[in-house]
Amino acid sequence: MAVNEKKGKLLIFSAPSGSGKTTLVKYLMEHLGNLSFSVSATSRKKRSNEINGKDYYFLTVDEFRRKIKSNEFVEWEEVYKDSLYGTLKSEVERIRNTGKNVVFDIDVVGGLNIKKLYGDDALAIFVMPPSVEVLKTRLESRGTDNEKEIATRLAKAEYELSFSDKFDTIIINDDFKKAKEDTVAIIEKFIK
Repeated sequence: MAVNEKKGKLLIFSAPSGSGKTTLVKYLMEHLGNLSFSVSATSRKKRSNEINGKDYYFLTVDEFRRKIKSNEFVEWEEVYKDSLYGTLKSEVERIRNTGKNVVFDIDVVGGLNIKKLYGDDALAIFVMPPSVEVLKTRLESRGTDNEKEIATRLAKAEYELSFSDKFDTIIINDDFKKAKEDTVAIIEKFIK
């Protein structure tokens, strides 16, 4: 299909867990127009406050693997053993074809894969925590993970931080008000 000028652009937000990217994305969704959130698919268990089809498309590991074999994902990754995350092609095209800009809250590798696939139609933003120590405090205060899970997330975070220079822009989230303002300015310029 030829590139359609009316198709929406892609706004990719990636960061280590606990960096504040989800909070930043939620703010943008509430305060900027013409955005639509790309709901990712995952094989992880649903948390009590999450809604299928709104927070994630929750699939069994077998369902997820069948969709991989059917080439139904723009990107996917096995983040931890049997903990799969991915973006369905049908979700991206559904949103783009309405002319809305697609917003992704996605892990670092997935974000870079989408950027590589969509090129100049995509803006890849890395949300940087002020430090690994602040990240650890944020993860502990969320109360959603045990000590072992936090240690695993911190180890992965250190690895993910090494990819920050591959993104189009970096937002340092040490002052949420400034992070919001900087992000809005960057997105408005990109969309125009």
